Amino acid sequence: MSIGLIGRKIGMTQVFNEDGTMIPVSVLEITPNTVTRVRTPERDGYTAVQLGAGEARKLTKPVLGQLKDLPRHKTLREFRFDEGQAGEYEVGQQLAVADVFAPGDIVHVTATSKGKGFAGTVKRHHFNTGPKTHGSDNYRKPGSIGPGTTPGRVYKGLRMSGHMGDARTTIKKLRVVRVDADRNLLLVMGSVPGTRGALTLVRKA
Repeated sequence: MSIGLIGRKIGMTQVFNEDGTMIPVSVLEITPNTVTRVRTPERDGYTAVQLGAGEARKLTKPVLGQLKDLPRHKTLREFRFDEGQAGEYEVGQQLAVADVFAPGDIVHVTATSKGKGFAGTVKRHHFNTGPKTHGSDNYRKPGSIGPGTTPGRVYKGLRMSGHMGDARTTIKKLRVVRVDADRNLLLVMGSVPGTRGALTLVRKA
């Protein structure tokens, strides 16, 4: 896995190519991230780089000890590597958006999707509906959820009605359209999960 950066979703807009074609883009604000820890197989059992972003007013004592002599970041996230690939990073190093991404790069964006409350199977899992006419009373019902004799119960994990959204989601292979180093902005083609202000993790595909 390659290094990524922590940012937040600003919203969506559109940009135009030189030939006049319009591209819908999501705007992500990625302030400079700080390398707060480098994980090694000898000490931690795996290879990763921990990054920090944002400013925190209050932190717990364990986190303050971990961030000793470093900025007091609000968010800490790790990006795993194959063994031996994290040697180019050191604690205290600053990573700006232009240091990692460039126009044309393909990225994966991870965030928490919008919560949509309780939803039925048609909306939540795209089940087909039943017949609408001839006295049918099974238009949006889920139908059978299992045989009665064997196993005589409902299997775990069956797709049913429930809480829709509000889950960790990754949109893969989005193209970077523009990098604004002066304003710490990253513009990627298409939509990304989450509401405005949502925490996002962006890494190269």
